[in-house]
Amino acid sequence: MQYRMIVCIVPHDCGEEIVKCANQNGARGGTIVMGRGTASNNLLQILGLGDSWKDIVFILVESEVEKNVRQAIINCVPAKSHHFGVMFSENIGTFIKAGVNGHNIKGDVIMNSQSEYEMINIIVNKGYAEDAMTAARKAGASGGTIIAAKGTAKEGDEKFFGVDIVPEKDMLMILVPADKKEAILTSIKELPCFAKAGSGIIFCNQAEDFTLLGKKN
Repeated sequence: MQYRMIVCIVPHDCGEEIVKCANQNGARGGTIVMGRGTASNNLLQILGLGDSWKDIVFILVESEVEKNVRQAIINCVPAKSHHFGVMFSENIGTFIKAGVNGHNIKGDVIMNSQSEYEMINIIVNKGYAEDAMTAARKAGASGGTIIAAKGTAKEGDEKFFGVDIVPEKDMLMILVPADKKEAILTSIKELPCFAKAGSGIIFCNQAEDFTLLGKKN
């Protein structure tokens, strides 16, 4: 079985409707996380995403129903909302579903061509996400979404991972054109607050099928 993750970033309190539409068209559930948009004024004019609270919706679907689910989400967006949010899909390299007939189910890897967009994910100690976003903007990023998070590392893990054990974390998600990724990563890594080993981690993944929600597609 092959799986894909559909991700939507929409106005706060709209995530439930997105999940409802997805479930009515082949999805089996979703997860909604609240974050804060950090888009610049220029991006606000283009995408309608400013400094406001957002719902980040994660919907895991079987690849055979992905197209129907994506179209259902597009159709359920209010017609009057010209700039509603964004939607994209991600590869799921490994998917394990526990508790099914006493066995685990492992998803197959889907190999796709190079994507035009990348999602940069940055996990840092609380208070540093804004610094990272400022550096990313200087290198060409337009905006991102900050999610309040909580670390769960235990004593001794800092020796293995080389990270500070600080409970309060920020997770910053920045969707960027693929050709700008390296410049943005370099700009973030050169920040003084990231000079200390273990001050944060960064990982990237392809964001495919990028779609603007709330306009004619």
